[in-house]
Amino acid sequence: MSRLTRRSVLKIVHWTMLPLVIWFALIGPPEAFALGPWGFPLHSNLALLFVILCLAWTIDFVVRGMATTRTPKLPPWAQRVHWWMHRLIVWGLFGVAITGFLLGLTSSRLLKAGGFLPIAPPLDMKEANAWVGFVHIVEFYGLILLIAVHAGFHIWRHYRLKDNALRIMAPKGLHRFL
Repeated sequence: MSRLTRRSVLKIVHWTMLPLVIWFALIGPPEAFALGPWGFPLHSNLALLFVILCLAWTIDFVVRGMATTRTPKLPPWAQRVHWWMHRLIVWGLFGVAITGFLLGLTSSRLLKAGGFLPIAPPLDMKEANAWVGFVHIVEFYGLILLIAVHAGFHIWRHYRLKDNALRIMAPKGLHRFL
């Protein structure tokens, strides 16, 4: 079996994160509870996976930097957008994970990620919990907007500049469509 390269691992993380982001955009804790007895445990396990991937991606970025290089076809303004956009996404994912931890920390009861992993000791700080919850939601939906801009930017690059930007991160099975 061949060894996975950094780019291959990042592709796996990238495409695993997309359905998770969509899930959390559509399903919050109230909707998860409404799904029945399996709804909230599923939601909690997906949140744990999401946080693990966020933290792993952030650690990889801090230790090794960006895995991408700028294409010479990008105009200077687009190079700046590219540079900032990718960093904001990585740090935004980290921020969502941190505010999730802070939600557990300020909660009135012990929350467990995946139903088994204690998030933080509950400090029962109702005001702080409400504030952190607000920040967490605004941050997450701001991140969704940034991810949509990110996708649009790379679609523009691929089709307008013809630099094969989508082939860089798309699974090989999709290359024939690009």
